Amino acid sequence: QVQLVESGGGLVQAGGSLRLSCAASASGLRIIAMGWYRQAPGKQRELVARETSGGSTNYADSVKGRFTISRDDAKNTVYLQMNSLKPEDTGVYYCNAEGTYYRDHIPWTAFSSWGQGTQVTVSS
Repeated sequence: QVQLVESGGGLVQAGGSLRLSCAASASGLRIIAMGWYRQAPGKQRELVARETSGGSTNYADSVKGRFTISRDDAKNTVYLQMNSLKPEDTGVYYCNAEGTYYRDHIPWTAFSSWGQGTQVTVSS
């Protein structure tokens, strides 16, 4: 079972910055992609940013140029640097990891795991 531990959320004024971190802990698996999703009150969860192990990234149009996702594969950790924050960025941010479990060094089954979420509140 992959455990994802998030940190870095909080309250910030519009125009400010926050950095989220998410560390994955588990053995016997290979992580293919890690990303961040968010859910605002009354809205569906949406992709914010995602990065694959090959270095490909994709961002929601609303955060392009303001947010940057990065990974430290040695630590199985993903970061989200959020700059120029806006009130509409407010929501619960969830870390996600996708990959494959191995059994006796043989690919066994795919997984997609979620963190517990961290609140980001941007005041105007």
